[in-house]
Amino acid sequence: MKPGLIEEFRQIPTFTDLSDHELEWLADHAEVLIAEPGDVVIREGTPAEYMFIYLEGETDGRRNSGGPDSPVFTARAGMVTGLLPFSRMTHYTITGRAVTHVRAARIHKDCFQEMLRQIPALGPRLVGILFDRVREVTRMDQSREKLASLGKLSAGLAHELNNPAAAGARAASSLADAFERHQLAGTRLDQENIDAETRTKLRTIEGYARDKIRTAPTLTPIELNDRQETLRAWFDAHHIEDGWQFAPTFAEAGIGVEKLAKLSTSFTGPVLSAALARMTATLDISRLISDIQHSTGRISELVGAIKEYSFMDEAPRQEVDIAKGIESTLVIMSYKLKNGINVVRNYDPDLPRIDSFGSELNQVWTNLIDNAADAMEGKGELRIRTAREDSEVLVEFTDTGSGIAPEIQTRIFDPFFTTKPMGEGTGLGLDTVYRIVRKHRGNVSFVSHPGDTCFRVRLPIQNARL
Repeated sequence: MKPGLIEEFRQIPTFTDLSDHELEWLADHAEVLIAEPGDVVIREGTPAEYMFIYLEGETDGRRNSGGPDSPVFTARAGMVTGLLPFSRMTHYTITGRAVTHVRAARIHKDCFQEMLRQIPALGPRLVGILFDRVREVTRMDQSREKLASLGKLSAGLAHELNNPAAAGARAASSLADAFERHQLAGTRLDQENIDAETRTKLRTIEGYARDKIRTAPTLTPIELNDRQETLRAWFDAHHIEDGWQFAPTFAEAGIGVEKLAKLSTSFTGPVLSAALARMTATLDISRLISDIQHSTGRISELVGAIKEYSFMDEAPRQEVDIAKGIESTLVIMSYKLKNGINVVRNYDPDLPRIDSFGSELNQVWTNLIDNAADAMEGKGELRIRTAREDSEVLVEFTDTGSGIAPEIQTRIFDPFFTTKPMGEGTGLGLDTVYRIVRKHRGNVSFVSHPGDTCFRVRLPIQNARL
């Protein structure tokens, strides 16, 4: 008889209304465990054998595979946890350490059948605890996967946004300098008292030069350097003091010495030097404006992709354009693809929209693209195809990566199963894919061989209310 333990059990919400005889049975079959802060109460991977009844203190459960900052479950005084009747758990999936001084009673699984016979009311109560625990752990795992995905996307987007933002800032700063040089050159021309006809001719030549720079072909570094050297030699021969500064601009614009020779027949001496300075500033201004337009356009493209990816300002459920969602995802994921992965698109132009949660489907595309990029180690070909199959749409992602080993192919959709090193994968990506696709009453499958792995997602076009 353990009268003290019986009274402690009576304070546990799950046991409050049990009879003295029932509480006595629990006390007689319980073993009291004591742990101090930092002590391991259960260890991940060891056989699950006990139901725990927490009398005092608190433990923090974490998965070793998720790193030290991956809390999963907290058990505290008043809770019943551990292995429960009807649970299919065979091994503990977390390591539980005492946060404070802990006292817990534990009952071995060999006693479960007799416990349920002696205390019938415990059956439905413990099943309810089991369901609540599964829902809570699933919710936390889903949140953790979303945060991990958000972290990846945020890092990629920060990099993608930083490039055009920095380029735009540099161009804006240089634009101020170019504008000042343009003003100074204009003042020099004013001081030369050139006539209206000469000014008109200069503006015409500048207009031609602006058109030329917009259509100039991209040159290799060697070709550009050769042109600059030729231009510098021409400027030196005509005693243009700042010719070394003008040469790079004229070389990029595709204006060679033959055009400058014609210009020198209309302008001579100080007027030629001032005209060249103003033309250089004009061309620089035109190029910098183009750079700013390109940079801001890229930023707008990324912001637009983010809005489409997240379905911002739109209803969660709607008629979704699959190809558009994949394209938005590719823009978001471009930081993983642009350095060696060639994306080949084969979209069915007549593919119907499907009734779905668009932002959730984009999580599916994100995880499949991310896994493909990792499998190819940043080099290879990703082929994306969409097609209609009767009342379903088919989406295929095929990569040229190393493939999935046959011995693990049955496990890749299991939660927390990952082939990536610790810290690089949560093991929830494909589990998330599976859950979202099943939620949409679709299915996901794959075929994998070295150099050819294809994931196929099939989704119903018309869906009952999800």
